[in-house]
Amino acid sequence: MAGITDPRPPLPEWILECYDRLCTQACRPDAGEDSVPLIDYDDAVDVLISDSELALEQRDVEHALTRLLERGYFYEVEDELRITSPEEQC
Repeated sequence: MAGITDPRPPLPEWILECYDRLCTQACRPDAGEDSVPLIDYDDAVDVLISDSELALEQRDVEHALTRLLERGYFYEVEDELRITSPEEQC
């Protein structure tokens, strides 16, 4: 999500992998066409912790989610993480 003129360094690859995993879970084909792709925060934590390829601990997962929220990859509504640009991800 960081633009070309964004002075901040890009997110680490492992955080972007977390984002890809969560987008896969949020972009369910059973959701209606007009629905916003979302995943419950606790479900997102569970998905990332249980992913053996990522092998992340609780603190790592919380850090990744915080960074993704700060950079605008997700926005939070109550306890749900919603994809900011679903047309690019789903």
